[in-house]
Amino acid sequence: MSHHDHPSLDPVAALRDAGLRVTAPRVATLAVVAEHQHADADVISSAVRERLGSVSHQAVYDVLRALTEVELLRRVDADGRRAVYELHRHDNHHHLICRVCGRLEDVPCAVGEAPCLHPHSQHGFELEVAEVLYRGVCPECRAAQAHVPAGT
Repeated sequence: MSHHDHPSLDPVAALRDAGLRVTAPRVATLAVVAEHQHADADVISSAVRERLGSVSHQAVYDVLRALTEVELLRRVDADGRRAVYELHRHDNHHHLICRVCGRLEDVPCAVGEAPCLHPHSQHGFELEVAEVLYRGVCPECRAAQAHVPAGT
């Protein structure tokens, strides 16, 4: 499933179902993430401010944290420099990331139901989810690299 295939989200109903108060910043943040899967907090914050006007970066960060805690959003630590956010679909999907341009794509769970991957030793843990990040180079970056003349 690509990041464009998400079913329409009713932010007000989602917030109520999660037991959260319905506030304009929460509704706007959910709507922005639904439209811009894999955006980072700065991009989300800018888009929320475009919709609502005076909302501080910190307020948006607080909303992102709250929505992640109740599993309406999923935070993906993509490249060590930034986290990105997506709607939490509870499907245990994984991600591909291009190490050149940072493009992030969803990939279905490796096999079966969550956690779909089992470590050699669980150290007594009850496993709930496996998060896998495949790193590589996307087709566009590979094509661009192929066209760079040698010695440049």
